[in-house]
Amino acid sequence: MDVKLMKPKIDFAFKEIMMDDEVRKGFLSAVLKIKPEDIKETKILNTYLRKKHKNDKFGILDVRILMNDDTEIDVEIQLMVFKAWTSRTLFYVSKMVTEQIEEGEDYSEIKKCVSISILDFKLFDDTEEFYSCFHLREDTRNTLYSDKIEFHVIELPKLPEELKEENSDLLLWSKFLDAEREEEFKMLAEKNVYVGKAYSKLQNISMDKEKQLEYTARQKEILDYNQLMKEFSDAGRREGEEIGERNNQYKTARKSIKAGLPVGLISEITGLTIEEIEKLYTDME
Repeated sequence: MDVKLMKPKIDFAFKEIMMDDEVRKGFLSAVLKIKPEDIKETKILNTYLRKKHKNDKFGILDVRILMNDDTEIDVEIQLMVFKAWTSRTLFYVSKMVTEQIEEGEDYSEIKKCVSISILDFKLFDDTEEFYSCFHLREDTRNTLYSDKIEFHVIELPKLPEELKEENSDLLLWSKFLDAEREEEFKMLAEKNVYVGKAYSKLQNISMDKEKQLEYTARQKEILDYNQLMKEFSDAGRREGEEIGERNNQYKTARKSIKAGLPVGLISEITGLTIEEIEKLYTDME
């Protein structure tokens, strides 16, 4: 029986794939540039950040991982354009840091917090590189201020179309997450053992009827959201055009009044009613 594979970049599918220990190890190894064997253990944490204050935003992360060295990692996929993405990730990472320390505890207890963003839109205009990594450093000396916070950003629209012999593991993983056709998945699975494990996991969850229903529901949510945003955008643009046209009508009418043109002629030129033009006369007196 032919099975339609889920798209790994749909967050539901991504979460399911990351539930596999070996897949997590391979993915984190590629992003963090460490050897897979150096990752002794990872575990999935509760994705709901604790709400300590009544007015806090309630943070929900896609996949939250704890490494064996106590490093906490937030991995999140975002398919829709999100202009405030950098502020969003800063908020979540900051909350991950602050919730580590209870009253009276030592600041030395703070463990490293890492944000990994997988974006299906372009975030940075100053580069065409698909991967960026950020740390807290001094502006001129480049001295590292602290290694406790780290941001990794993968921009899928910037991925190169063709693979080369010297492909990095990160590129292979990124191409896998962006893939949609079975031949793409098979080709990538052959190039990296951990990507191969992710492909096997993807095949398994794609055959699960219950997970397919959840996946389809999530796809529908995303499509509905995109359609709604498009309708809002189109409506806003039309309203803006109408306002702009109206302003031009009034601007032309005022100039015509100052030039001494008769009301009837101004109405013909601008499309404004006689009453609207007479009100302009009153307002300009």
